[in-house]
This record gives sequence, C-alpha cells and structure tokens, in this order.
Amino acid sequence: MTGPQVAVGQAAVDQLLEVLDLEQTGDMTFRGMSPPVGPQRVYGGQVAGQALVAAGRTVDPERLVHSLHGYFVRPGDPTEPIEYQVEDVRDGRSFSVRRSVALQHDKPIFFMSASFHRAEEGLDHQAPAPPDVPGPDEVPTMTDRLSRYPERLGIWAQIPRPIDVRYVGEPGWVRPGDRPANPHQRVWMRIDGKLPDDPLLHACALTYASDLTLLDSVLSVHGEVWGPGGVVGASLDHALWFHRPFRADEWFLYDCWSPSASDARGLATGRMFTVDGRQIASAVQEGLLRRVGE
Repeated sequence: MTGPQVAVGQAAVDQLLEVLDLEQTGDMTFRGMSPPVGPQRVYGGQVAGQALVAAGRTVDPERLVHSLHGYFVRPGDPTEPIEYQVEDVRDGRSFSVRRSVALQHDKPIFFMSASFHRAEEGLDHQAPAPPDVPGPDEVPTMTDRLSRYPERLGIWAQIPRPIDVRYVGEPGWVRPGDRPANPHQRVWMRIDGKLPDDPLLHACALTYASDLTLLDSVLSVHGEVWGPGGVVGASLDHALWFHRPFRADEWFLYDCWSPSASDARGLATGRMFTVDGRQIASAVQEGLLRRVGE
C-alpha cells in the first residue's frame, strides 16, 4: 500500500491560494486557516502572508505594498483558526500604513506593520545580481535532493509543496558533516503553478516564500544543518522590501547571507533577483538558533 499523495504543482498552489484567501469577519477583521497537514506550529511565512492579505484588503488597490516589518511572538497552533485585526494607521496622499495583528486564544502570535505606496517616477538603480550562478534548470530539483536523505524528510514528506525550490549549494537539512561551509546560500524559487494577476497576491506569495530558507544562511556559514546533530531554530522577526514589479510564479534567485551570529541568535539578509537580473525584493530576519544532540 502507498500513503496519501502529497500535493505538488498546481494542486499545491491551489491549496496555498485557499490558505491566503481569508474570510472577512468585519470591516477590519479576518479569519485564516492553516493547511490540514503541516508542522506542529504554524509556518512563519504563512502567518506573515495572511497578515499581509488582511492589511492589503483594507487599502486602495492602486497602492502596492512596498515594505513590511513583523515580529513572531508566540508559536501558532495549526489546528486553530487565526484571527487578524487590522488597524488603519494612516492614509496619506501617497502612502497608506496598516498594522495587522494575528491572534489565537485572544493572544497575539504575530504582528506586522505594512506600508503601501502609489506608483511614482523617480531615481532607479540597483546592485548587480551575483555573477556565475547556475540557472534553475542546471541545479537539482527538490525531489532529486530529497531522494538522497529519506531519513531527514520528517513532516516535509507529507505536506503540500507549492514552491519549486532548487538549491544552488547544499541545503540545511542534509546529514551532519555533508554540508561544506559557504558564506552564501543561493536558492532558485518560484510558485510551482499559475497565480492570478493580482499584485497583492504575488506579494503575499513572495512573503510566504521569503521565510522558507532565509535563516538557513546563518547555518551555511558554519556548515551546520537543521535537526538531530545540528541546530533547531525559530524566526524572531522578519522584514521585507519590494522594489520592482514581479510575478511570484516566475523564477527568482534568493541570494542569502548572514552578517552576524551571537548569543544564540543569527541575523540573515537576502536579495531576490529575476532571471534577467532585476532586483525585486530584499529581506532581513533574525532567528533563535540552539544546538541539539543526535
């Protein structure tokens, strides 16, 4: 007998769209659910993406999100609904600011400030994309990599995979000793199916993806891995800036590195580039990192 089929491709993307499609329960309140199968606590990218959905639905659609700053304050229970309360902080001539709080059992598990901006003309420059990085078709797929480490799969063998993730180097879930130290972690990503054209939805999908591998760049500096014989961790905060128009269902390179780690915390930063080298977003995150035994 075989176990239940894990949703991949468009089927997994459709499930992600359901997770991001919040129920509106009041003028400034929303309710979100978690996938039926998932980790023991709510994935950080999910609650951040849902919080952005809630905030964005209270803003003029002509104003696009350009930045968000969030804090993870309690682990979320994936078996319980998440209530989102949005505060209208300000609507100015060019910018709108919202505060979005995620609650379970009347206690905040996450809160976010997000700013939205109407399109304007102005200066335009960016740092170049990293050179000589193999393209997404030149590096192993997630299926190829997972096949080498069946004992490291855990819950990841059971949950839907709406994001096509292709590591340029070794990922953080290999066996201890199998990962050479590398100051950068570079990953190609895209939503593994077709998304509607709504820019807010693409921003929420990118927010969802941005939490997936960023903190792993702290471990990469030391050649460390997640899980037994390595490190366990949790996101503490997350910031994201959106620079240029993009589609989350097209390939982007997530170039991540860690400028500092100390006192059981690590700081990670990342840049996202399209295949043709446009920088579409930047991310910064600090996480708690603790060693565990075998």
